[in-house]
Amino acid sequence: MTEKTKELPVQNDITVKQSRCRFCEAPLRHTFVDLGMSPLCESYVSASQLNQMEPFYPLHVQVCDHCYLVQLDEYVSPEHIFTEYAYFSSYADTWLEHCKNYTNLMVERFQLNGHSHVVEVASNDGYLLQYFVEKKIPALGIEPAANVAKVAIEKGVPTLVAFFGVACARSLATEGKQADLLLGNNVLAQVPDLNDFVAGMKILLKPQGVITIEFPHLMCLVAENQFDTIYHEHFSYFSFITAEKIFAAHGLTLFDVEELPTHGGSLRIYARHDHDSSKPISGRALQLKQRELDAGLTDMAYYAAFEEQVKETKRKLLEFLIQARRAGKTVVGYGAPGKGNTLLNYCGVRTDFLDYTVDRNPYKQGKFLPGTHIPIFDPDKILETKPDYILILPWNFKDEIMKQMAVIRDWGGQFVVPIPEVKVFR
Repeated sequence: MTEKTKELPVQNDITVKQSRCRFCEAPLRHTFVDLGMSPLCESYVSASQLNQMEPFYPLHVQVCDHCYLVQLDEYVSPEHIFTEYAYFSSYADTWLEHCKNYTNLMVERFQLNGHSHVVEVASNDGYLLQYFVEKKIPALGIEPAANVAKVAIEKGVPTLVAFFGVACARSLATEGKQADLLLGNNVLAQVPDLNDFVAGMKILLKPQGVITIEFPHLMCLVAENQFDTIYHEHFSYFSFITAEKIFAAHGLTLFDVEELPTHGGSLRIYARHDHDSSKPISGRALQLKQRELDAGLTDMAYYAAFEEQVKETKRKLLEFLIQARRAGKTVVGYGAPGKGNTLLNYCGVRTDFLDYTVDRNPYKQGKFLPGTHIPIFDPDKILETKPDYILILPWNFKDEIMKQMAVIRDWGGQFVVPIPEVKVFR
């Protein structure tokens, strides 16, 4: 564990370590939500591993009363989690469309061309940079998972297999590879050393360059009860207010923000060097910051109320599944996302409630979900078994999935979405 901690003496000679905030190092004293013990959400289990020990770690999320960063202790190193990774971004069509639109927007807004340089941190399988490559704009991906980076390279996306931080940024800057556009989608949450990461972005950014970062918005997580987006791979959860503090500490100004529908409600923040006066702070950024203040995101009472919401969602999901099973109905899952594994493990849902799940990603097919050991099949399995209900685990793609699987209505099948609370779609 790399978190800074101090030891607190307690009775019976047991020593408890008190964590400190990964950004500001203030002591962490307040619980946001405690989801119990859970396995790593992307550690899918093969048939040969079913009888072996599986490690579980606490999913105890705390909030800093100094900078309001919501965070999870680093129980497992990023090297352990991300060196071989099961998540490939290119299996969600709506996400690819989102990335294509982003590329067009960036090229137009910042007049990128063949003389520009675009760098993506945590570039996965080239899902996004492929669109810059198509436009003949020089691009570089930085991706720590070798198995995923290999797919990007095969697509023609230049990719460096590495963890990003100050050392990586300095090396690239020395080689003349600073970025006009430096981006990271859904990576900030997965960084245990935030200060090293953001300081690296400062180094790699050209003097007039722009950073864009996308992450799930904490305010949406709370409002929509999206506790299943909490897992060990996500070390931190951000508001605009806290993100602004973190970037400001490293000489970077957030000058604009967009609110996006992706992943249940995300932010796309735009950052520049403090000295770059060519990009004034937008009205959108000022308005969002005020909305967060008005909603109470700098008041600890806002964070204290979340845990009871989570418990009630668990109760409602279990009530639905118990009633369906008692009525002789069959229930299966769609998808094997990280969020689904948090949901199923926290709620104690195994094959007693969910016969199996399916996923379009061949990497996951034939394996079993971590912790619950629910088997994962190809989506064609649904056509074979004709279940009464399909529980959509990646609920952020529910519209796409219901369109893909509309055939279930032919036999009276129905879709179920668990978040923010159980809802059945006929």
